Amino acid sequence: MDEERRFYWMALNLALWDSLKFLRIVRERFLSPGDVFRTPAFELRGLGLDAGRIERLSSPAFLADAHKEFDRLTKKGYSLVTFEDDEYPLYLREIFDPPCVLYCQGRAEAMQGPAVAVVGTRKPSPYGKAVAERLAEDLASRGVVVVSGLALGIDAIAHGGALRGGRTVAVLGSGLDELYPRAHRRLAEKIAENGAVVSEFPLDTDPFAMNFPRRNRVISGLSLAVVVVEAAKKSGSLITAGFGLDQGREVMAVPGNVTSDVSRGANWLIQRGAKLVSGWEDVAEELPSPVREKLLAEREGATRPLPLLTDEEDMVYKLLTADALTPVDDLVERCGLSVTEVLTALLNLEIKGLIVSSPGQSYQRRI
Repeated sequence: MDEERRFYWMALNLALWDSLKFLRIVRERFLSPGDVFRTPAFELRGLGLDAGRIERLSSPAFLADAHKEFDRLTKKGYSLVTFEDDEYPLYLREIFDPPCVLYCQGRAEAMQGPAVAVVGTRKPSPYGKAVAERLAEDLASRGVVVVSGLALGIDAIAHGGALRGGRTVAVLGSGLDELYPRAHRRLAEKIAENGAVVSEFPLDTDPFAMNFPRRNRVISGLSLAVVVVEAAKKSGSLITAGFGLDQGREVMAVPGNVTSDVSRGANWLIQRGAKLVSGWEDVAEELPSPVREKLLAEREGATRPLPLLTDEEDMVYKLLTADALTPVDDLVERCGLSVTEVLTALLNLEIKGLIVSSPGQSYQRRI
């Protein structure tokens, strides 16, 4: 696509980004995005556009600002994938109200591979953290792109697990230059090295609450399936699952503690027919052919052997579980080793990738 046409797609999105309805109307009405900006105001009014949006589409000053936006994304090394591009993600193109453009930091081609969304609560339990990390790593290591929303909690953990095994895509509810949450800027940079951080919103868009349901439809739209790992009954994760159902995606959930608020949403999905997920194989079985066959062909011999452990490391490892945190003091009391010996064993186990630490000197196994 020529740069002028690409520019007009971006300008159209910049003018109407706050209304999916109007973006859809003008995309269906005009053959070229540039034609919208050359259309008389009375015709635009006939499409139902309000005075403010018509002013944007008719103003030379607005186009000048759009050129500045276009120059910025180019200088920053971002790419722009438009609805007309061959590189536009195939499954996303099929949804209702697909984004006109995707601003992309990183490798846009990461959105082309078979993908699974892994989403969940911002306040996961140790069990939820362990499951999300292992599931994402197992899928990514087998060539599946893990898609999530870069949010606190399960989203960030899924991205981190995927980075250990392969590629991941983060979908933002803000512009690329207003990354949210800001604490995840380093994580976003790591994701962009081999995967992608993407947004349909202009560069300086703040993380408004209304943006996140829109973001969720893109998460599910990029994916063949949506897996919910711990979610409250009313949560963004269930919104993503709802979009997934509407888009014809497979929706799955990891079962959780029936007394836990953060498990009620996932358990509710399972009660209503979502597939119960206990490992990557459960996800693979529901994916379309030939992705399913390729993944399941690797099932034999998939169990990971433990690395060689010293007696002290083995003793400490056996006292840890994947579904709860164990404080250092408890380990010292139960194993009979000194504090120094326990801390050394824990450090070595963490280096070997067998356990994870949490604030307060507490530890758990990776699943």
